[in-house]
Amino acid sequence: MDRPLMPKATAVWLVENTSLTFDQIAEFCGLHALEVKGIADGEVGAGIRGLDPVASGQLERSELERCQKDTKARLKLARPASADIKQPKRKEPRYTPLSKRQDRPDGIAWLLRHHPELSDQQICKLLGTTKNTVNAVRDRTHWKSSEIRPRDPVLLGLCGQLELDSAVIAARAASKDPAQLHEAPAPRFEDAYSDE
Repeated sequence: MDRPLMPKATAVWLVENTSLTFDQIAEFCGLHALEVKGIADGEVGAGIRGLDPVASGQLERSELERCQKDTKARLKLARPASADIKQPKRKEPRYTPLSKRQDRPDGIAWLLRHHPELSDQQICKLLGTTKNTVNAVRDRTHWKSSEIRPRDPVLLGLCGQLELDSAVIAARAASKDPAQLHEAPAPRFEDAYSDE
C-alpha cells in the first residue's frame, strides 16, 4: 500500500489540524496507533514540523472531510498526476563483448570504404566506438593500422543488418542528392586498405 512521503511529519499535521482517530492516522501514515498517540501527547516527534498532505497533493480535501465524518472510513492516498506520465525509456550505450572489440577497426574500415555517406557519429552509434577511433582508422594512424582488413560489421556481429540499412538510408536522405538514394556510392578513399 502507498504511504505519504514523510509519514511522521504528515501524522504530526493530521493530529494537530484534524479530528481523525489515531487508528485512521496510523493506517494512512503506516505507523503504529501508539506512535500516533505519542505524537498527540508530545512524547514522539517533538521537533518534527507538520507536513500538510493536502497542500503537497498527497491527499484530497474531500477525502479528508469524508474520513472526519466517518470514524470507520480509511484515508486513501491521492494518485499523483506524475503516475500517469510514462517515463521515456533510456537507451543504454551499446555494449560490445571483449572478444569482438578487436574487430571494430576492421568494421570501421569497411564502413568507410563501402558507405562513405555515413557520418562519423552514425558509425560511432552503429559500432559503439568513438570519433577518435574512426578518425584514426581513416587517417591510418590507428595503432593497429598495419593489421586492419575491412570486413563487414554485420558479419563480425558488431551491428545488425537492419540497423546498418536504416543508417545508410538516413545518411543518403540527409545528403539531399536524389541520384545518390538509388546508386551505389563511390568509395571515399580507394586504396587506403587493400583486401589482399
